[in-house]
Amino acid sequence: MGRIDYLHDPDAPPANSVVPSVVALVQNDAGQVLMIQRSDNGRWALPGGGHDVGESISDTVVREVWEETGIKVEVVDVSGLYTDPGHVMKYDDGEVRQQFSICFRARPIGGELRTSNESTQVRWVDLAELGTLDVHPTMRLRIEHAMDRTRTTPYIG
Repeated sequence: MGRIDYLHDPDAPPANSVVPSVVALVQNDAGQVLMIQRSDNGRWALPGGGHDVGESISDTVVREVWEETGIKVEVVDVSGLYTDPGHVMKYDDGEVRQQFSICFRARPIGGELRTSNESTQVRWVDLAELGTLDVHPTMRLRIEHAMDRTRTTPYIG
């Protein structure tokens, strides 16, 4: 299924759903960030996905990172909440989803890198290389906020 992101675009279709979702900034001991190349739009992103009925939000983080990357994680904390109504995602099935994403920091505790049906590549990325990857501006914002250890409270926006 393909996906098109619209960010403050007057020609964007109106949202018809909101799905709570998570992403996780996972850093290894070398300071590298766990990134996936998404199969639906080809862009690089933090691993994450939708919250399922019957699970806690931290379980969602652990499950989504595992499913998309093969890495087991432990949730550390929340770095931000992203609900900009000007960011919508249009899917091939007609769903147009308003952004609702909670960004967490997590640490790896096991597993081996692997791809999934949602990721064409999975890599530990050096911080110096992050700026060269095709990352959506809203995902880049999440990464910047999660990397900023001087913040004393999560971003809310």
